[in-house]
Amino acid sequence: MHTSIRHTATPASTPAPASAPTTVTYCTTLDSPLGELLLVGVDSPTAPCGIALTSLSLPGQRGATVVRTHWRRDARPFAEAIRQLRAYFAGQLPRFELSFQATGTDFQERVWQALDEIPYGTTTTYGRLADALGVPRTDVRALGAAIGANPLLVVRPCHRVIGADGGMRGYAAGVERKIALLTHEGALQPTLI
Repeated sequence: MHTSIRHTATPASTPAPASAPTTVTYCTTLDSPLGELLLVGVDSPTAPCGIALTSLSLPGQRGATVVRTHWRRDARPFAEAIRQLRAYFAGQLPRFELSFQATGTDFQERVWQALDEIPYGTTTTYGRLADALGVPRTDVRALGAAIGANPLLVVRPCHRVIGADGGMRGYAAGVERKIALLTHEGALQPTLI
């Protein structure tokens, strides 16, 4: 799954100049096979759809985004993201083409960008990802923490990173959802009951 990413955010601690327009934050929800998705985004003149996603989270997710009172609830700015998510869950879209504006530390952003390169229907291990990024094996825990801090579940495929033994390691939205996503993408075989 490849995504178009645009990093244009300024750090939250930097006040906007008095003459700059205020950035509007929008949110909406979307039912999915995983539960209700919460989409959050901001106006972005450089994003093809006019909005850049800042967060996509699920109920019960560790560190999930909390809706703020000043955010505008409006599904219209998310029309393209919603279309792509529905197509993904219908098995018709292996690659998202959305603009993101999620910010983290330099290390987190490096890790998140590497997640975007893991192809649909495949997995990689924490160790292989560490090797690809030049992260020493002693820092694999930091890599795991950066993956766990991914604010854009589903569209930024942190679910495609598994243990070296094939085990499903932690997933902020729950291991059962990770298994469901990997099964949906064909990276895991469905289990028979």
